[in-house]
Amino acid sequence: MNLTENAVKVLEKRYLSKDESGNLLEDPKGLFLRVAKAVAAADKDYVSAKQLKEIEGEFYDMMANLEFLPNSPTLMNAGRPLGQLSACFVLPIEDTMEDIFETIKNAALIHKSGGGTGFSFSRLRPKGSSVNSTGGVASGPISFMKVFNSATEAVKQGGTRRGANMGILRVDHPDILEFIRCKKDNADITNFNISVGITESFMKAVEKNEDYDLIDPHSRKIAGKLNAKEVFDIIVNMAWNNGEPGIIFLDRLNKDNVTPELGAIESTNPCGEQPLLPYEACNLGSVNLSLMIKNTNGKPEVDYDRLGNTVKKAVHFLDNVIDVNKYPLPEIDNMTRGTRKIGLGVMGFADMLCKLNIPYNSQKAINLAENVMHFIQEESKKASIELAEKKGVFPCYDKSIFKDMGIKLRNATTTTIAPTGTLSIIAGVSSGIEPLFAISYIRNVMDNDELIEVNPLFKQIALIDGFYSDELMRSIAKKGTIKGFAEIPKSTQEVFVTSHDITPEWHVKMQAAFQKYTDNAVSKTVNLRNEATQKDVYDVFWQAYKTFCKGVTIYRDGSRDLQVLNIGKVNGKEEKAHNEEEQLLPAHNIAPRSRPDIATGFTEKVKIGCGNLYITVNYDEKGICEVFTNTGRAGGCPSQ
Repeated sequence: MNLTENAVKVLEKRYLSKDESGNLLEDPKGLFLRVAKAVAAADKDYVSAKQLKEIEGEFYDMMANLEFLPNSPTLMNAGRPLGQLSACFVLPIEDTMEDIFETIKNAALIHKSGGGTGFSFSRLRPKGSSVNSTGGVASGPISFMKVFNSATEAVKQGGTRRGANMGILRVDHPDILEFIRCKKDNADITNFNISVGITESFMKAVEKNEDYDLIDPHSRKIAGKLNAKEVFDIIVNMAWNNGEPGIIFLDRLNKDNVTPELGAIESTNPCGEQPLLPYEACNLGSVNLSLMIKNTNGKPEVDYDRLGNTVKKAVHFLDNVIDVNKYPLPEIDNMTRGTRKIGLGVMGFADMLCKLNIPYNSQKAINLAENVMHFIQEESKKASIELAEKKGVFPCYDKSIFKDMGIKLRNATTTTIAPTGTLSIIAGVSSGIEPLFAISYIRNVMDNDELIEVNPLFKQIALIDGFYSDELMRSIAKKGTIKGFAEIPKSTQEVFVTSHDITPEWHVKMQAAFQKYTDNAVSKTVNLRNEATQKDVYDVFWQAYKTFCKGVTIYRDGSRDLQVLNIGKVNGKEEKAHNEEEQLLPAHNIAPRSRPDIATGFTEKVKIGCGNLYITVNYDEKGICEVFTNTGRAGGCPSQ
């Protein structure tokens, strides 16, 4: 297996089996063998023992060769006692205290098993509404989001995955303005991504600068009016501030709801790519497009034969996951087996473009995206039809749109574009359909030495063309782009573009291109430079709406104190890690440091048995420098 140093670190930290003392019980080969055997077991009633071994071998080769990888819970838990293999869940929240806290309990069980959860808070009555059973008033959806957030913080997914939630509120909910602003402070509701559930009628009202109705979800009566353009501007302002909220186009999700008789889609998973009905789960996996290249007469081109073969095996793999999965709740078991949704996506698309000498920000790249995803969509459907012939259609087929179309599928959906944060590190390729983040960056190690890390494809070309030098790579890392370096051929500069070389328009065009041939949705962040304006954000949201995206998320560089990826910072001022996995790796040689003269911090009030406890955390540019607690005057516990 051609695993990078980063890939091995991530696998050892989070994926490989360990004993109670933390000693490794398997290596990467053992992991893929374990997963292949566990997932292939779903075929034992359909094939001979010899054929079962062949299927195990196919699944193992596909993963070990890094052609395809399933979502993280499958790699972590397949063939192990927990056995929970899904990454994406959506849970309903009904408007009673009992139902709310039942959902919190269920979410905790899902987080403990390594899954992420999506919620719509739109059914909860607005803040200040009367509560007949108690004579009191409702505290509103945002207050309960904070309770969900605290529960997630307590669970922490067993230390293997950070707890993740998606919170959605319809744009016509009376508390929508409070929701839009609820993450203005980066320290608030940290275990949630939030998105506003946008309707087509709202967007038309924005276009016409008209008022729209707010609807009380409890009484279903009009509870007020707001100007749509003003609300949209507030969403834009908050997104410019720190990337929250994103927007989800609810009517578009339900237009593509293949089982409308089972209910309406209200929410998505935490990264927004998987719309699901309440209690549904989805199993995701990604094909490594970087490997789907062949040379014909010395010219690189897409290897559609290899891609088609990989898609067929991947659909088989993901369908099997549904059967061997141990679901955390019986309701999830029933719904997920009923629709048998899978989500096959891609990673390494930017690497594929580099190998084909195609700039990401070009019409040629958009055309390639459509062609490749169209092919994957068609091949995944063929594979699902073939599985249906052997094993039968999904149980809820008669409640789907396919019964009238005469198409007999094993799976209600087959394609999703996920972000592949960890998977792309394991595969050593660019994540999802995102452009390259950086060509070269400098990593600081514990003895404060600087190591230059360079995109392997770029390094290979630099060595062949004779312009590679450590000094040049260091300069590229500081600048964050290869644009403007006289030593680098212009053709190479055009192909090896990074996220910030690309205007927002091309980010959205690429998302729309993949969405065109994707059943579910597309996870894609439109990265903006720090100096981007609110008008830039407005234009991105509007372009996403006009190009039939199902949602959109932006992030303006530097708009949060801590962000996963950074460039141009060296000598100890670089980020703690250049990816989310390394943030989880253990620190060594930790020693106290002097308190800075100036620190920034926040204080949170928590009710405890002896009154109010105030927790203060102060930090500077190097990270947290002090934590202390204090009780209120009415408290009886000593200060710490």
